[in-house]
Amino acid sequence: MISAPLVWSVIAAFAALGFVIAWRAARANTGTVGDYYLGGRNVGGMVAGLSYAATTYSAFMLVVLTGLTYRGGIGALGFELIYFAGLSLLVIFAPRFWLAARRWGFVSPAEMIGARYGSRAVARIMAAISLVFLLPYCTTQMAGIGLLLSGVTGGEISLFQAVATGAVLAMFWALLAGLRSVAWTDAALSVVMMASGILAVGFAISALGGWSDFVAGAREQTPEWLDQPGPGLWSLPTFFALAFPWFFFVLSNPQVSQRLFILQDFRAMRRMILWVLGFGLAFTLISVIWGFAALQLAPDLDNTSNATPALLSSGAIPVWVALLLILGILSAAISTLDSIALTVGAMVARDFVRRERAPSDARQILTGRVMMVLVVLFASYFALQQAAIVQQLAALSAAGLLVTVPPIIGAFFWRRGTAAGAATGMLGGGAVAVWMAIVQGVSVFDPVLPLTVAAVSTAAFIVVSLLTRPAEAALDFQGELRADLARHRAW
Repeated sequence: MISAPLVWSVIAAFAALGFVIAWRAARANTGTVGDYYLGGRNVGGMVAGLSYAATTYSAFMLVVLTGLTYRGGIGALGFELIYFAGLSLLVIFAPRFWLAARRWGFVSPAEMIGARYGSRAVARIMAAISLVFLLPYCTTQMAGIGLLLSGVTGGEISLFQAVATGAVLAMFWALLAGLRSVAWTDAALSVVMMASGILAVGFAISALGGWSDFVAGAREQTPEWLDQPGPGLWSLPTFFALAFPWFFFVLSNPQVSQRLFILQDFRAMRRMILWVLGFGLAFTLISVIWGFAALQLAPDLDNTSNATPALLSSGAIPVWVALLLILGILSAAISTLDSIALTVGAMVARDFVRRERAPSDARQILTGRVMMVLVVLFASYFALQQAAIVQQLAALSAAGLLVTVPPIIGAFFWRRGTAAGAATGMLGGGAVAVWMAIVQGVSVFDPVLPLTVAAVSTAAFIVVSLLTRPAEAALDFQGELRADLARHRAW
């Protein structure tokens, strides 16, 4: 167990560093919508890549993925590698997102898809769907902060105190300077994430006698965890139910796809993807190895989400390394919260504020800030109420956001897609997701949930599009971006 005063002192230093970065970022802001939400569309590859990685590889990794490893074994690695494989979609869609955003000045992914189909209603539906299904994922991040800080201090830091701390930090950095503040903070603290993860795993393996003894211990003490389907969690249906929606995370989650709008050029895009791939693979291996180490150093946990706090409190990890790792997880969770809140704020400001009134940049930024506060407060409340089911909440989020994938793919590769088809697919699929998960109680570990949601949304999009006509105001991304893509085909 780590003393609460020591943890509080490190968090205070962490907050001070974040304040300095946010203050410098705020001084660089020009007060425009594009500057606040997209960092002036001039972010370099390394900063964008580290920010993307910190946003994506969030508290989910060392709280939930480690817990899934502790509970079900090596299948957790395969699950996360499916998501990692989904990053290949960046090669196809990143140039198209970036070109479309530059050419037409889009700020949010919902705004872009709505313009493609020539319908403001489509943009609003996509924004609403994203808001509804991103809130559980926000809850996951906030619950991760609560479980971590309360767990490593043996309850000296209460769940409420931990969640309130995360909420204050998340709101402060995003509200002060927008994307530039979040990206700069992400880039700095992602280094802490990676370094602390490597150090913590190294000390855990050392406490077990070295790498050979660690592997031998895993084979002798938990042999089922090294085989498939493992001790009970990772049946083929469960694996598919969790992995299928996460493969499309790059497209379905607007807080990461919006990162493709901020890049300064194609060279930065290439560097960003390489940084994300390198960081992601390394952090995935760290999280899974960490879970196996927890099995040996902190066995017989009732709540597998407490694997990381239990391991940090086991005495095997030096206090200074444990504190670094706490900061890494805290910064990852806050990064994801900030990114989601910022993206939701941008979508509400751009897609729900009436354009006929020509809202000023200041009004759109204010609207977004109000939404950021509401999102963080919502996540905080439900984290306090349901912190024990963070795994199910994250998976429900991924399954629900699948409904946005068909109209996104269709926007760039199917001219026949219509606004009516896009709207019907998203509304129909979203309604099915809510009905199955909440009314019928279908588990997120059941592949019927994501498969049904994907099938309904895709079929509705295609069928209704074939029965209706494209709007006159619809943009032709395929035709109008062809020349630009040809010029950058060697990107």
